[in-house]
Amino acid sequence: MLFNTISFYAVFVVFLTIYAVLQRTSRTLMMLYVMLFSLLFFSRMNPEVAMLLPLTALLSWAMTRRMNECKGALRKRWLWFIIVVDLMPLLYFKYTNFGIDVLNTLLRMNLPVLDIILPVGISFYTFQAIAHTVDVYRRHLRLKMDFLEYMFYLSFFPLLLAGPITRPGIMLQQMRENKEVNPRLLYTGLWLVMMGVLKKCVVADYMAQFNNWAFDEPMLYNGFELLMATVGFSMQIYCDFSGYSDMSIGIAAMMGFRLRENFNFPYQSLNVSEFWRRWHISLSTWFRDYVYIPLGGNRTDRLRLYFNNFLTMVVAGLWHGSTMMFALWGALHGVALVVHKMFRKLFLDRLPSDRLWVKVPSWLLCQVFLLVTWVFFRSADMSTALLFLQRMFTEFSVDCVPAFISQRPLWVAILSVAILVHTIRERWFYRLQDAFIALPWWIKTMLLLAVVQLAVEFSNSEVQPFLYYKF
Repeated sequence: MLFNTISFYAVFVVFLTIYAVLQRTSRTLMMLYVMLFSLLFFSRMNPEVAMLLPLTALLSWAMTRRMNECKGALRKRWLWFIIVVDLMPLLYFKYTNFGIDVLNTLLRMNLPVLDIILPVGISFYTFQAIAHTVDVYRRHLRLKMDFLEYMFYLSFFPLLLAGPITRPGIMLQQMRENKEVNPRLLYTGLWLVMMGVLKKCVVADYMAQFNNWAFDEPMLYNGFELLMATVGFSMQIYCDFSGYSDMSIGIAAMMGFRLRENFNFPYQSLNVSEFWRRWHISLSTWFRDYVYIPLGGNRTDRLRLYFNNFLTMVVAGLWHGSTMMFALWGALHGVALVVHKMFRKLFLDRLPSDRLWVKVPSWLLCQVFLLVTWVFFRSADMSTALLFLQRMFTEFSVDCVPAFISQRPLWVAILSVAILVHTIRERWFYRLQDAFIALPWWIKTMLLLAVVQLAVEFSNSEVQPFLYYKF
C-alpha cells in the first residue's frame, strides 16, 4: 500500500481509531501497536524490511549504548564501527551492482551483476540510525532511548518510505509527551494530505506521461517540446516528492506528531545555495550535519572548504541513485556551490540583494542551471542527456508553440498552474491553511471529496509509485 491509494486511507481510518484509544490507555501499548502496524505495512510491500529492520535496529541500539559508556579514543572507535555496521546493508543492497559496473568499466572485466532488490525505505532508516548514534556521541541527545522507543523511531511508517528524515530528539520528546491529537493538528494533517494528493496524483502523475515519452525518445521531439519536458519534469519531481512529504507529515500530524517542513518553495531560490536550503530540507541538513561538518565544514582553509562542498554534493548525488548520472548531477551542484561561494567573496555580498535588477537575473540564472542539471538527473545515460540538450538548444523554434498547446492543452494548463502556485509567498500558504482549519466540518468534507474525485479522474489505470520511492 502506498499513501496515494484509497485502500491505504481506508485502513488508516481504522488504524487511527484504535490508535486514539491506545494513546489514552498506555504509551507502551500505543508504541507496540504502531511498531507492529509499521512492520506489517512494509512487509506487504517488501518482506525484507520486516526482517532486516528489527535486526539492524537491535544491533545499532545495543552498540550505541555500549559506545555511550566509553570515553576518549575508544568512544570514537565505537562510533565509526557502528556507522560502518549501519551502512553495510545499504551499501550491499544499493551499491553492490554499481561497484561491479565501475570495476567492469575501469578494469575491462566482465563480472556479472547480482539480482538484488532494494528494500523499501532502507536509505531513510539507515540515515535516522546514524543520526541517533552521532547525536548520542556528541551528547546532543541527553535522554536515553529504550529499545521500544528506538524501534518506534526507526520503523514509524509515515517516515520510512521516503522521509522526511527526522532527528531522534524531535521524535523522542513527542513520544514521551504522548499528547492527544487536538482538532487543529488533526485538520492540519488533513490539509497536508489533501495538498499532497493534489500534487502527487493530479499534477505529478499526469505530467509524467509526456515527460517520460520525451526523455525516453528525445529524437522524436523538437527543441521546444524537449524544453517543455524539462520544465515539466522540474515540476513533476517537485510535486511528486513534496506531495509525498506533505502526506507523510500530514499523517504524522493526525497521530499527534509535529514534523518539520521538507520543502519551502525551492524554485523561488536566487542561487544554488538557497535552493539546497529549501529543497528536501531534511536530507540537506542531514548531509550538512553528518557529512559536511565532520569533513571540516567552514572551519578550514578556503580550498578545503570548497572540496568539502563538492564532495558532500557528490555523495548526495550518489544517495539518489547508484549510477554515474546521479554522481554527475551531484558533482554539477557541488561545482555550482563552490562557484557561488567564490563569487560571494569577490563581489556578490556587496550587491543590494533586495533590488529587482539583482534578483531577476539571479533567479533566471539559478533556474536555467536547475533545468539543465535535471536533464542529467532524469536521463538514463550520458548520450541520452547530451542528445536531449543538443536538440533542446539547436532544434528550438517558437513556431512549435501553438501546435504544442493545441495538442496538449490540459498538460500546459496543469504546468501553468503548478508554476503559478509555486510563486506564492510562504505566509499566504499558511493563511490558506488556517482558513481551511476554520471552515465548518461539512465544507472540509466536501473539499476532501472534491480532491479525491480529482485524483480519481486524473489517475492512470495503474497507481504510480513515488519517484523517491526507489531512493
